[in-house]
Amino acid sequence: MARIAVIGAGMGAMAGAARLAVAGHRVVVYERTQTYGGAVRGFERDGFRFDTGPGLLPLPAVWRDLFLKTGREPLESHVEAVQVDPSARHVFADGTEAALPNASRAGVVAALDTALGAGAGQRWGDFLVRARESWDRTRRPLLEEPLWPNWRVLAEREPYPAVPHKRLLRTRRAGTLAEIGAWELRDPRLAALLESHALAYGLDPRTTPASAAVLPYMEHAFGTWYVRGGMRELARAVYERCLARGVEFRFGTEVTAVVEKDGRAAGVELAGGEAAEADFVVAGVAPDVLDRVAGGLAERAAGEVPARRSAASRLTVLLALRGARPEGTAHRTVVHAPDRDAELASVFDGAPGPSARPTVTVLRPDDPALVPDAGHEAVVLSATVPAALGAAADPGSRSGDPAAGAEELITAATRAIPGLRDRLLWHEVRTPADIEAATGAAGGAVPAPALAAAGGRLLHPANGTRTPGLFTVGGWSHPGGGLPHAGMSGALVAGLIVEGPEFRGSQ
Repeated sequence: MARIAVIGAGMGAMAGAARLAVAGHRVVVYERTQTYGGAVRGFERDGFRFDTGPGLLPLPAVWRDLFLKTGREPLESHVEAVQVDPSARHVFADGTEAALPNASRAGVVAALDTALGAGAGQRWGDFLVRARESWDRTRRPLLEEPLWPNWRVLAEREPYPAVPHKRLLRTRRAGTLAEIGAWELRDPRLAALLESHALAYGLDPRTTPASAAVLPYMEHAFGTWYVRGGMRELARAVYERCLARGVEFRFGTEVTAVVEKDGRAAGVELAGGEAAEADFVVAGVAPDVLDRVAGGLAERAAGEVPARRSAASRLTVLLALRGARPEGTAHRTVVHAPDRDAELASVFDGAPGPSARPTVTVLRPDDPALVPDAGHEAVVLSATVPAALGAAADPGSRSGDPAAGAEELITAATRAIPGLRDRLLWHEVRTPADIEAATGAAGGAVPAPALAAAGGRLLHPANGTRTPGLFTVGGWSHPGGGLPHAGMSGALVAGLIVEGPEFRGSQ
């Protein structure tokens, strides 16, 4: 039985801890804050409950696998996961609206044809067929296997089968999401639909490789899910699974250093000077925190994927509304920015001056557990903002003012919720600084999923490090950010520790 120290109680770290405990190891999780879940947090006030992190669950099979492998119980024995239908309602810049069915290609094609005109749905459907090919080519190396030693194969090959496009007497193929939108989808509304999937992960569609087509494909193929009571309930279930398998948690305990002995990780040092010996150390922390606690022990050798730091974060506004949620309301509405170019310049280019109107995701769950009674509604608004703002004095919007940022989101949301301001009881704002406080990520940066192509700049470092016994887990290491990826990260680290370097992933 090995002694394993886990730094951080995020979702990936807990997933790994549960699997390692089932394998017979003694696992202790050290978390500097007073709770578990990492970015999967919640807020409660006056009988209202809100998710302040992810609000929906893609690819729930990852978490179903965790519960089966750590106790032969279905996930549904611990939480109620339900499909969201429609998957999303989109309100485009020109006022056009489209409600897209959940996990139904034929339904989505029909809905887009009706909303955007004949042929629009077919173009989107054809794109999904090509996106599936990209998914099939990258699923195992980017989700289910440890990062390949010859990772440059993933970096140099574009798996998306782009359609040849003739332009200025030249034949070209789309290499970015923006080019897919312009050359293959050929409708600014379809392009906005596509790009919103990248923007939600803090990715710039102008530079994000075409391989990111897997993001809308995952939603289409596996559906969009919600956990009753909020996504915080999933974090609770994973935490309780860890406890049931004997994992020990020490909250309010900060790790200040990874201890090295005879050339390998041998434990951790805690604030106050206490040392805890371990045979393996698993770090589920952001790159800057890892640099601080592990120093050179976590450095990547020449030729390995370096640590990646995201440029984007998230601004979230929690709304307590008087009046019942209208029947037939979509769970998720995406209100697209009126000026796409201005938004991208504001988020990714550091454009000076007032911030552009953002693309806003509006979540309106039909869940009695979130409100004090049937005469109220709990709504969550979110938008992508630059991560660097989190480093300043609690900035919350692209103009550096949390109140102004909240106003931007509320104004945009009125396109989806008529009479919003008249129903508003109060609101709370969660800024990049709040994310930084919860996760330790500099500037409140939010990690994106690993993606192929683009020279490897959207890959994440391997879970193993150059120091024997030291591993990394969670959104800042392979396979990157997002709830499914966090769960797979935990599975990969557990496999590498239990089976050793010969581990090749789930079968």
